Amino acid sequence: MTAWAQSLIRISNYEVETLQKRLAEITARRASAEMRLAVLDAEAEVEQERARQDAEAGMMLQAYLNGWKLRKAAAETDVAEIDAEEVGARDALTGAFEELKKFEHVAETTRLNAMIAAGKRETAAFDEMGLRRRAG
Repeated sequence: MTAWAQSLIRISNYEVETLQKRLAEITARRASAEMRLAVLDAEAEVEQERARQDAEAGMMLQAYLNGWKLRKAAAETDVAEIDAEEVGARDALTGAFEELKKFEHVAETTRLNAMIAAGKRETAAFDEMGLRRRAG
């Protein structure tokens, strides 16, 4: 394999690894944001149950739910943004994999062509030796 092909493959591998790390980071952020949503829902349920049991808490429930709706909307927006970022990262990773495969294919084709050329040279050399023996 030629040095230029090795360099291109090494660079492409680095890019793929970098994008994989980025995707893993995005996935972790998404899981965290989804966990925040689940916690918000659980907190709302706890407050509603508390409001059923305590009249004073019941009077403040509506104010709590208004604030909860705002926090939940913000968390849902975060999840949606992270989803979009994840789609972009997956697309970039797919493109990087395709580029890597192209470079690997070119390197393999170059290697095979070199082997075929060497085989042809060897065959030509043997043919020439055979002709010299016949002539001599």
